Amino acid sequence: MMVLANLHRAAEPAVAPRRVTVLGSTGSVGCNTLDVMAHHKDRFVVEALTAGRNVDRLVEQAIAVRARLAVIADPDAYDALKAGLAGTGIEAAAGPAAVVEAAQRPSDFVMAAIVGAAGLEPTLAATRRGAKVAFANKECLVCAGALMMALVRDSGATLLPVDSEHSAIFQVFDFDKRAGIRRLILTASGGPFRQWSREAMVAVTPRQAVAHPTWSMGAKISVDSASMMNKGLEIIEAHHLFAMPEDAIDVVVHPQSVIHSMVEYVDGSVLAQMGTPDMRTPIAFALAWPGRIETAAQRLDLAQCRELTFEAPDPERFPALRLAREALRAGGGAPTILNAANEIAVQAFLTGRIGFLGIERVVEEALTRLPHDAPADVAEVRQIDLAARRTADQIIATRVGSIDA
Repeated sequence: MMVLANLHRAAEPAVAPRRVTVLGSTGSVGCNTLDVMAHHKDRFVVEALTAGRNVDRLVEQAIAVRARLAVIADPDAYDALKAGLAGTGIEAAAGPAAVVEAAQRPSDFVMAAIVGAAGLEPTLAATRRGAKVAFANKECLVCAGALMMALVRDSGATLLPVDSEHSAIFQVFDFDKRAGIRRLILTASGGPFRQWSREAMVAVTPRQAVAHPTWSMGAKISVDSASMMNKGLEIIEAHHLFAMPEDAIDVVVHPQSVIHSMVEYVDGSVLAQMGTPDMRTPIAFALAWPGRIETAAQRLDLAQCRELTFEAPDPERFPALRLAREALRAGGGAPTILNAANEIAVQAFLTGRIGFLGIERVVEEALTRLPHDAPADVAEVRQIDLAARRTADQIIATRVGSIDA
């Protein structure tokens, strides 16, 4: 399949320095990306950095790495950005269109780390010009997977997954002999509520939900991990990225987060990628691909791994996995609705408007209310996304209290 050839095609060794743009530089993945590059200053130079609202950190980062351009998505923060960069020679810009323009700048490599659907258009812009695109934004493939993979094929871009699970699969997936692959096995930590009952989860607080037991992540991703919606989104992402059917993508709970995912072959072999739970490892793999570079991540000491345990996810306590699989099977705009409704519901939970169990109920009702027509282009993806957000907001507004029952 040509898309997969683009994903894994042979490449010449990188000639240092590699010019890099980081979309979403102030988030967890963005900060870790800059940390990895800081240990290899001779290998990377920064073309552009973008952020959503954290103008102070963006200014600090841009000056530290001597970026050519810094963009803040919030137009109201432009004056603060410009003032902070005064006298540095670093260009300043603001607004969503400027973020897309940053993705179009002539960099060799783009780290797409903007959380949520807001990262879709900048990531597509980088893909369209044929760049090497490392993406931590799973929503791009969830919302517009067919469109994005067609764009990869047509543009000759290279997609490099940064999610630890998909990076792991990428590293052990035999692209040249895919007929020998039986299934993909995504591992999940199980989140902070892995052993909680449904009754106990009714009273979950945002503070509890963002306290991930093994990974350090932003609030939205941490809540998705707690509900296991992140694993549902990863199933959809893996379907598009590796051209595997939904029923050939399994999930297993692995609380130690040492094995990051596995590929099972038809002869019974299971190949796993292992390491400590540190995002700098998959980030470094993407930055240096097709080579490898050192990181400051703690090394895995197998002698200290007293046990590695595995269990099946509980679909009764964590129905988000079921919702994601149903959306993938439904196809069309269903995954876009799933993602948009989830974003609205997670934000409502974080701000105290609904309870933790209300998240899945908002998503399920939005999927029920809206048609699943397939988007023909990015404009239609945006329309479906907006309709789902409005519907989710209406569900929350009209069912406050009952949505958590």
